[in-house]
Amino acid sequence: MTADGQQPGQPVLPPAAAGTESSRTPDGEWLRVHPASPFVRGWVALAAIAFFFGRDLFERSLQGQPVFEEGFGRRAPWVLGGGAVVLAVAVLGFVLTWYFTKYQVSAGYVRVNSGLLYRQHRQARLDRVQAIDIVQPLLARIFGLAELKFEVADAGESAMRLAYLKIADARQLRATILARASGAVAGAGLRAGYIPGRPPGIDLEGPAGQQHPAQPAPEAPEFTVLAVPPSRLIGSLLLSEQSFFIVVGGAASMFLSALTDNRAFYFYLVPAALGLAASYWNFFNKGYNFTAAISPDGIRLRYGLLDTQAQTLPPGRIQAVKIAQPPLWRPFGWYRIQVNVAGYGTSGNAVEGNTRTILLPVGKFADVLAMLSLVLPDPGTDQPEAVFAAGLGGFDSDGGFVTTPRRAWLLAPLAWRRNGFAATDTALLIRSGRWWRELVVVPHQRTQSMALHQGPVARHFRVADLVLHTTAGPVAPRLTQAGLDEARQLFDEQSARARLARKRQTTEQWLRQVVPSVEPVPECTPAVKPGAAAEPRTHYQQEGQQHG
Repeated sequence: MTADGQQPGQPVLPPAAAGTESSRTPDGEWLRVHPASPFVRGWVALAAIAFFFGRDLFERSLQGQPVFEEGFGRRAPWVLGGGAVVLAVAVLGFVLTWYFTKYQVSAGYVRVNSGLLYRQHRQARLDRVQAIDIVQPLLARIFGLAELKFEVADAGESAMRLAYLKIADARQLRATILARASGAVAGAGLRAGYIPGRPPGIDLEGPAGQQHPAQPAPEAPEFTVLAVPPSRLIGSLLLSEQSFFIVVGGAASMFLSALTDNRAFYFYLVPAALGLAASYWNFFNKGYNFTAAISPDGIRLRYGLLDTQAQTLPPGRIQAVKIAQPPLWRPFGWYRIQVNVAGYGTSGNAVEGNTRTILLPVGKFADVLAMLSLVLPDPGTDQPEAVFAAGLGGFDSDGGFVTTPRRAWLLAPLAWRRNGFAATDTALLIRSGRWWRELVVVPHQRTQSMALHQGPVARHFRVADLVLHTTAGPVAPRLTQAGLDEARQLFDEQSARARLARKRQTTEQWLRQVVPSVEPVPECTPAVKPGAAAEPRTHYQQEGQQHG
């Protein structure tokens, strides 16, 4: 055993917060992204230049006319010279943009400097990293490059991007950032700075002042949980709400056309069909080959057909979970899971935002339990399968749920027996919907604030709505039409549960958080074949039953 209490060969745990590191630690080396990055990002500009100068030649060749018209020889030097100047300016801009973009991982921070005329310097604490993605557009995949994108606060404006790095360097840098953010490894390797493709340096500020190699953190092993078959993904798209409405609209258009002998109604279907086709393609392209795995880094999601993306969601960054089942999915027992993730927010591209917040595009009840076991390792109940089954398909007091009182059935004639809540030791479950069934799960420590809403009609029936405020996202936790006394009692009890749960979380480093009854993921868990069902984690016991 060494003087600092560590076993020989055991990695030294870093301090709980980055601010405790030595101020004498020198910063790591500033690095640049791959030289081809500006050309991968700016290929559209190069294509536009080529189109502008080559459009006339292309059109003349298609029309069978001479490629070069009469008198072109006198103008050729000017045209070629102008094209060369424009191309040179574009390439120079690309090169300068690459030259002035640098990044550094050191002293508990990641820093990015960018900008030619307007300089921008951004930095983020590693223990505040909310999520980290590796994105590979099609052109970047061809060149073996990838973009590293990580969120550090709420809303899309906080996203920091490094585009582009070699795919191996991007994975290594992601592993290094996540290892430091989680508290799994010592900060020594980061204090010396991570240098892709080069041997690690020497950290002179190691424990007890001794010198040792600043090895970058290896990529953590993972355990595959599930994979979504393409056939199920296609079936879920065909049975989606969009398909239902386009079929209804098509039937109405045909009925009106036959009734009025006016075929103009058919033209109204054209933009709807085009929009539906584009929506289908976007979600199929983003959801293709969807796989989920668990590792010490967090939950790993991979998906994409042409543009691939690898997300890593650190444990504890997911603020709320929504499990939904559209009516057409019910005969097949399919469900969709969406989440609110700290840092994602609601800004940015709509399709990208929707896909990044999907934890499970379509899956069976066993898949739902498997994903919930990753988000909420301790469900806080001895019968999680029965409780979540009641939340997804139960009525009245099934699973311990408290529903809307009978006196208010007129406010929701079909859903009053479904709308309700149940509280476990670790989370609040909110159930709603008779046809479009939903179950919202909010961990107690993620409840930021609450509000009771009561309008004049609700006041007459002595019911109220309880709204839980979390980070922005697709999940809006709201308990509707609860009995007034039950809502007030839940308001007080949930406030106490949230305070107690937040006291147990003593640090932002998720591997050092104090959470009882949660067993850590083994560091060397054998992987399974994609698509194989994962063994349920602690507290989740499946009996092989399928629930519709």
